[in-house]
Amino acid sequence: MPDQAPRCALFDLDGTLVDSAPDIHAALDRLMARRRLPGFERAEVVGMIGDGVRVLLERAHAARGITLDEASFDHFMTDYEANAAVLTQPFAGIPELLSALQASGWRLAVCTNKPEAAARVLLSGLGLDRHFSALGGGDSFPMRKPDPGHLRATLAAAGAAPDQAVMIGDHANDMLAARGAGVRAIFAGWGYGPQSMAGGAPIALDVAGLRSLLG
Repeated sequence: MPDQAPRCALFDLDGTLVDSAPDIHAALDRLMARRRLPGFERAEVVGMIGDGVRVLLERAHAARGITLDEASFDHFMTDYEANAAVLTQPFAGIPELLSALQASGWRLAVCTNKPEAAARVLLSGLGLDRHFSALGGGDSFPMRKPDPGHLRATLAAAGAAPDQAVMIGDHANDMLAARGAGVRAIFAGWGYGPQSMAGGAPIALDVAGLRSLLG
């Protein structure tokens, strides 16, 4: 990366910056309860995360033998946004990492398949929003991860170029989008996705390891 250009770290949100599964799980179980259906085990919910809310809800409804309707989608979004930061916490070391990167001159952005409004509510509720110069949500642009256009659009919003950037995420979608956009990638090994999703990218086992890989 050119020394004179600002380095840019793009972060996935769920499973990378924050452990959001508890609140997603709680909202999903509340939605199932409205239909008088059983809830889910945490591992089931974690396996549904990564492709956006609609896909998560489609998977959850299919697991209960029913079809997602717009009323259920809207109810989930309203409920989840109101309770997005109740149980959710940043992963250990993330707030300190973000502060250290900013102090070192890094530009930071979030590139997530979570809808933009929900992502902003969550980041604000956890006090992390101040670190980021741009946020690309799953509905911010016509495309989303693994489409590399999602990363490119988020980078443009952050005022950075692909050769200045690194994508950090815990899902194959993050790695595929980075590869397609010509962006360096690091896999967040502490997150929700199995390490087999790294696809050859270096794996940071914890946040300290990520800091070392970022240099």
